Amino acid sequence: MARVMHFEIPSDNPEESTKFFSKVFGWKFNRWGEEQYWLAETGPSEAPGINGAIIKKNGPDHPLVNTIGVENIDDTIKAVQDYGCEVVVPKMVVPGVGYLMYFKDPDKNITGVMQMDPNAK
Repeated sequence: MARVMHFEIPSDNPEESTKFFSKVFGWKFNRWGEEQYWLAETGPSEAPGINGAIIKKNGPDHPLVNTIGVENIDDTIKAVQDYGCEVVVPKMVVPGVGYLMYFKDPDKNITGVMQMDPNAK
């Protein structure tokens, strides 16, 4: 069974969004390298819930995205395509983190899939 492990909130002004979520909800943020990407710690690891990120919008239709953790991304890509769904961002490497892809579900919602692998290059 796979679980939602991460979310991404798109923002026109990520710095302002991080201030908002920090002030209103107490989230903590760390910018990821030089990317327009701020990792969000939404609560203690022993509490229910997931962490996520604020990302600079790449266009007006950039959706909020949930990412599901899987054991084998290649098997998942095949299953998504066998179901008739579209891969919209092919498998890519996130160095030191793992492998990521995005697809449209039957309702055309975009969802991410991540296979964790700290050795990914």
